[in-house]
Amino acid sequence: MNRTRQMAVSLTAAVLSGLLVYGVYLLQLRQVRMQETVDVVVPRQFVAMGTTLSREQLTKRSLPRGAVTGDMMTSVEEAAGLEVSAPLGAYEPLLRWKLDRFRLLPGKGEATFQLPREYVKSVSNGIRAGDLAAVYLSDESTSSRRLFADSVVVSAVKTAANLEIDNPKNPNLLSMASGDKESMYASRRDANGTIDAINLNLTEEQWLEIDTACKTGKAKLVIAFDAATFEGRTKGGGK
Repeated sequence: MNRTRQMAVSLTAAVLSGLLVYGVYLLQLRQVRMQETVDVVVPRQFVAMGTTLSREQLTKRSLPRGAVTGDMMTSVEEAAGLEVSAPLGAYEPLLRWKLDRFRLLPGKGEATFQLPREYVKSVSNGIRAGDLAAVYLSDESTSSRRLFADSVVVSAVKTAANLEIDNPKNPNLLSMASGDKESMYASRRDANGTIDAINLNLTEEQWLEIDTACKTGKAKLVIAFDAATFEGRTKGGGK
């Protein structure tokens, strides 16, 4: 009986010792993993809100794996071309919630201008908030021309009732953000009104050029939808 008890005690001690060794191993393994580093994307210098990030502005910084969160970006290619929706400090890890591809706010050096109705000759029916638009000048006294080399961002398109033009069941901006081109196209076929007012994000120089050209009434603007919208926002559009 004593021998059986001794064997049981020895076996129990061996099991407990094994569990202790295994627990220490897991703890050491966790510490090693915590000490491992992961490269995350950071800006080389301070970046103001509204700036479109370029590859030249970005680099990578090593952080302990335990300090890296799922919201941090690890690919420079993924970050390049996105717009900053909150100021970024130098070598601060890029967080996805601080970046956006389709923003309606004016970028750095821009303001949002509602075009006076008397300045506008026509607006493409397919234009929606978040799109890129090409601006042309139709002038009675001179040849018509494209006013700006780069397309500009449309911040709002309203009906006469001051409602944003969109398909409520299939919002264009949600389809744009998810990269669903088919839904983006479909939302333009089932809009909820006729365009009465359009807001554009422009620099001061761009607005003054529009105002100078159109205030006499001899020239008017033609606002055209830019297909680059479907390919993703470019560095154009006043950015």
